[in-house]
Amino acid sequence: MTKRHDLAAIRQDYSRQSLSPEDCLPDPLAQFSRWLDEAIAAKAHEPTAMHIATVEDGRPSARMVLLKGIEDGRFVFYSNYESRKGRQLAGNPFVALTFFWPELERSVRVEGRVEKVSAETSDAYFASRPYQSRVGAWASLQSQVLDGTATLVARAAGFAAKYVTGVPRPPQWGGYQVTADRVEFWQGRPSRLHDRVLYLPDGNGGWGKQRLYP
Repeated sequence: MTKRHDLAAIRQDYSRQSLSPEDCLPDPLAQFSRWLDEAIAAKAHEPTAMHIATVEDGRPSARMVLLKGIEDGRFVFYSNYESRKGRQLAGNPFVALTFFWPELERSVRVEGRVEKVSAETSDAYFASRPYQSRVGAWASLQSQVLDGTATLVARAAGFAAKYVTGVPRPPQWGGYQVTADRVEFWQGRPSRLHDRVLYLPDGNGGWGKQRLYP
């Protein structure tokens, strides 16, 4: 018989570091870049992984994707525009992102508006991907029902035969960029007295910082 774990008893006390508004850089994107660099240096597992939440008909939907850049003050990721995620973004352009680096006892929450990146930007990123990943973008009818792995493998083989060397970007595949209007940094602390610093636009083109209760 499989032993059941007492989930309520699983807890971790945090004590590595502290965080105050005075510790944070004036711009949240610069502060995020600092923390991301530290997560990469600490060899955090999948440091660019982010949880992205979208909304459709008032219902939230969430999944994990990879951050692929911070460009012109925006968070950039790529996907299939015809996926469930893509359809939701077309209907409601507001998203929430969450990053979690347990190795550093840190998390970042981002909220903002999303829009597509330029076709040129998508082309450049797509061209940088490994060959098999580019073929896979053509083979996958993302979020649609798949009758079996063999069908997907056959589609991939077909597109690999069609595009032996150069693989163009599929028209339904490309990038998104999120312009943040709310960014929160969370640093774990002992006794659940965590540090939280929230950035909000100050109305003058900059950002204000404030501490939140844990």
